[in-house]
Amino acid sequence: MKIKDRYITFENIDCYENAALVLDAMIALFEEKPESKNNLWLNFMDKIPENYREVWSKGEEKDTLYLVCANVFYISDLFEEYDFDQGIEVLDQVELECC
Repeated sequence: MKIKDRYITFENIDCYENAALVLDAMIALFEEKPESKNNLWLNFMDKIPENYREVWSKGEEKDTLYLVCANVFYISDLFEEYDFDQGIEVLDQVELECC
């Protein structure tokens, strides 16, 4: 019996990869503009495993896709506040395809 991933609703869409792209963009923004990383984002990133491309969750915590989708409006505000087009594009994609 084949068990389906609970996030797969469309074939050939890798929602975990989409979430990883959002996290990549967030990290790039934090490196480029350190002032963008406040206590909210410190707490958020603490829930993300360091190797989030291989491990989707940190122990018993929610997985990376869940965390991105649950915070899509806050992440959107972050990218828009710092006019970070790379982040806006990947967030739009994950929101449209996976959240």
